Amino acid sequence: MRNIEDILKDMTMEEKLGQLAQYNANLFLNSDADITGPLTELGLTTEELKNVGSVLNFRNAREVCTIQKQHLEADRHKIPMLFMMDVIHGYRTIYPIPLGLGCSFDTELVEACTRMASREATAAGVQVTFTPMVDYVRDARWGRVMETCGEDTLVNSRMGAAQVRAFQGESLKDKSTMATCVKHYAAYGGAEAGRDYNQVELSEHSLREFYLPAYKACLDAGAEMLMPAFNTLNGVPCVANPWLMQTVLREDWGHDPLVISDYNAIGELRKHGVAENMKQAAKLAFENGCHIEMCSSGYIKYLKELVQEGVFTEEQVDDACRKVLQLKEKLGLFEDPYRGCSPEGEAKAMLTPENRALARKAARECAVLLKNEGVLPLSGQEKKIALIGPMASTNALKGFWACQGRDEETVSVEEGMRNALPEARIVAVRGCGNTCQDLDMSGFAEAVEAAKEADVVILCLGEPQDYSGEGNSRAELELPGVQTELAEAVIGANPNTAVVLFSGRPLVLTRLEKMAKAMLTMWFPGTEAGNAVADLLLGKANPCGKLTMTFPAAVGQCPIYYNHPRTGRPKPANKDGVHMPYTSNYIECGNLPLYSFGHGLSYSKFVYEGLTLSADSFTAGEKVTATVTLRNESDRSGKETVMLYMQDVVASNTRPVQQLLDYVKVELAPRECREVTFTITEEQLRFWNNAHRFVSEPGLFRISTGYADHLLHTKELTLK
Repeated sequence: MRNIEDILKDMTMEEKLGQLAQYNANLFLNSDADITGPLTELGLTTEELKNVGSVLNFRNAREVCTIQKQHLEADRHKIPMLFMMDVIHGYRTIYPIPLGLGCSFDTELVEACTRMASREATAAGVQVTFTPMVDYVRDARWGRVMETCGEDTLVNSRMGAAQVRAFQGESLKDKSTMATCVKHYAAYGGAEAGRDYNQVELSEHSLREFYLPAYKACLDAGAEMLMPAFNTLNGVPCVANPWLMQTVLREDWGHDPLVISDYNAIGELRKHGVAENMKQAAKLAFENGCHIEMCSSGYIKYLKELVQEGVFTEEQVDDACRKVLQLKEKLGLFEDPYRGCSPEGEAKAMLTPENRALARKAARECAVLLKNEGVLPLSGQEKKIALIGPMASTNALKGFWACQGRDEETVSVEEGMRNALPEARIVAVRGCGNTCQDLDMSGFAEAVEAAKEADVVILCLGEPQDYSGEGNSRAELELPGVQTELAEAVIGANPNTAVVLFSGRPLVLTRLEKMAKAMLTMWFPGTEAGNAVADLLLGKANPCGKLTMTFPAAVGQCPIYYNHPRTGRPKPANKDGVHMPYTSNYIECGNLPLYSFGHGLSYSKFVYEGLTLSADSFTAGEKVTATVTLRNESDRSGKETVMLYMQDVVASNTRPVQQLLDYVKVELAPRECREVTFTITEEQLRFWNNAHRFVSEPGLFRISTGYADHLLHTKELTLK
């Protein structure tokens, strides 16, 4: 085994700085003539390129092997390159987007999907993934909500930590594992007005209590790397933010991971107006602990000069370089720079029957049945089925950030239904487009005719898969184009219609909800989309997903979230007992969302029969057991996520109207009854107070079970 300290002692400053740089694969694959433009733009020489320590945006094992081979031939120390990629929700076999995956409330499923992605990606040469993305979100206008697990800190933390464990395994020497890079630190999901890359202004209380915990949970789980966010946080860009990078990360949390900037984030310090030039930008990022610069050239060009000027020491550069080399050592790259990847191994690992089966299962588990008035499940005996809508026959259902996934390998709803019902007469009609600009209604007549002749209509609607993801913010959240008008025409022709929705975010479905008898949201379900839809519609699978992000009744309600703080003038709970007292109503739509966090129906009928506490008071260091009895009062087995909520009745800070304490997903056979038990500790009741500490305060707490918008059972618990 090679000694890192010996390597460091023999490296020139230029070679060390090369390890702190990352560039796109095309710079290393093309001829000198082809890369002259990109090199000139970055200010790089071919000699500097030889020292670069990591690469991103490669396409396959062949490119990895080519780049690594030529790099090792040119590097006198034979230090392998690191190959990094955004493996977000699958590599070639794509499973549901993270927002959908979170709706499963199933960390075992998340870990299984993640391990599958890791096996495929490592076979193609990926060694580090820019995952998990655990940005806490409250505004569906922001396109990158599709990469998160929603508006609850606990869910984000658990799902992120599960991904870290699954990607990294027990040892990074295992060539089917890869290192993780948690992102985007911090509060990228709080972008003003939901506009990507926009500023974030948040109190320390909001940051500490809601936005920061999931990043810490991933680092506590062992994430090797961290990526600062693009945005400014309270006026300071995150990559150069000393409060974030030093006070919170290193001093408060005690973590010192390998830090990499986001794409050109250091160069963008000039556009933020906090750096006059690239030299100053490099200084700001490096002094705040960013070790690797992605796709800009401040470190390569100016860190040596800054050392010579006494701004930094060579030991500081050594420390950063050492971190890079240590990760390469952990990954076993000095023993096998290719980590076993090959084009042949890559081909064998992709889209296996086992991988497709898991992607299909995940798509079923993540779907959320929003509404059902007896239309679903279908009997399977329907002779004439009309598949209508712009999402009915398309294969573009894998979602944004789908890595090497391909539309042509994705099962459409039409294909899935034909696979499931080969004897049925299935007519597919597009009806209209699904973009904001497509207002053509000329296909309505054919759609209405098909609906009239059908025993049942499956109406497939949604937004295009490139309407969510990075850079794709929306000002309106209704179905794009004339899809709602198509729904009105089709449902008017045949009320026996089930709506299947595809999106990368919560949508405003208020008009659709009033006319549709059944609505099932699939999010973007991935490679096995259509087969999973057929399983759910026909009752071969029972919907069990619960929303992890609120669906607003109107876009003007955004940001909207279940765990909002109490106000001095709340609206009282309505006659249906809705437990969400917002402040004064919007004139047009009121304050209540269309569907709240935790909403999700089933073909089974679950009944919560009571809540008991093992004690009505406790002190720090003690535990209280909360038990709820759950009964399946149907003849169909099903899964239910049982949630435990808390309200801090009186505290020195205004507290949320409710807060998720814990949850567990259980499966009950027909007519089965089971006790579900939770443990409550004093630590779970803590909040960030005005003295800048996490504390719990003695007093009364309300402990509840049920749903965020309809709590069924509540008990009082006193902390002494």
